[in-house]
Amino acid sequence: MTTGEAGRTDDWEVSPGFVHDKLQGSIPALATDDDIRAALEQAFDYRGDVTITRKDGSVVEGYVYDRRRGQTLIQSLVRMLPSNGSPRVSIPYADIAGLVFSGRDTAAGKSWEAWVGKYWEKKAAGETADLQPEEA
Repeated sequence: MTTGEAGRTDDWEVSPGFVHDKLQGSIPALATDDDIRAALEQAFDYRGDVTITRKDGSVVEGYVYDRRRGQTLIQSLVRMLPSNGSPRVSIPYADIAGLVFSGRDTAAGKSWEAWVGKYWEKKAAGETADLQPEEA
């Protein structure tokens, strides 16, 4: 990073961020083991709630905060924080019949550059600019 005027983000060295797919409302096909694994990787990267339907018909809606990849679908599991406040849930991949990206992805459409630009605009205007995330 070179020194320059505060707010000149073009002088900053910036690494590319994660590209967020527009997944909200999508229902991935879960026809093969690879489909299931890929969908659950997307669910882990997704910053909104997902709805998982188990093969027994039960439904869990919540935030995927972890996944454990094993050799088989039985050995792999996804860990969720249910949106209804229930205790954390672990679901083996082999028990998953359906997945819906049901909640809004709070990270979609946001970028580091946009946030930094707003930060420096506030500072230049004499406003308090803190390092807190914006409300969704």
